[in-house]
Amino acid sequence: MSIVTVGIDLAKNVFAGHGVNEAGRAELVRPAVPREKLHELIASLPPCVIGMEACSG
Repeated sequence: MSIVTVGIDLAKNVFAGHGVNEAGRAELVRPAVPREKLHELIASLPPCVIGMEACSG
């Protein structure tokens, strides 16, 4: 199965990414993605829905 949905927790320097397949099972778990590597990670994914979370803290 392939990744269909990815959630990204946005932060200043390090992001967290979590991707699930059609069955809702984790296919991608990246607890620490440096800012400069986020574009590379997204580019490597199949077409999917990406949701981004951010807090106005």
